[in-house]
Amino acid sequence: QVQLVESGGGLVQPGGSLRLSCAASRSIFSIYAMGWYRQAPGKQRELVADLRSGSSTNYADSVKGRFTISKDNAKNAVYLQMNSLVPEDTAVYYCNARFHGMDYWGKGTLVTVSS
Repeated sequence: QVQLVESGGGLVQPGGSLRLSCAASRSIFSIYAMGWYRQAPGKQRELVADLRSGSSTNYADSVKGRFTISKDNAKNAVYLQMNSLVPEDTAVYYCNARFHGMDYWGKGTLVTVSS
């Protein structure tokens, strides 16, 4: 099993930046994929970015060039650097880990982009 805890959400003005963190309860070195998803009010949960074994990355078109996913194996952590935020980025952001064929989720952290 993998427990995930997100942090770093909050209120930010349009054009601002935030860095989300996801702490895992076990070594992430052997986890097949880790990523960030988000769910806006009234919408389905969607992939924002993920990072797979071999360090390949995948981004939603809406965040390409603005968001960057990274990891620190020594700290068992995954990060999402979000720049040039727009109101449409407002959502609850969830950390995800795919391990031994199962998906694990954190409880989420709220990001609100508003002036």
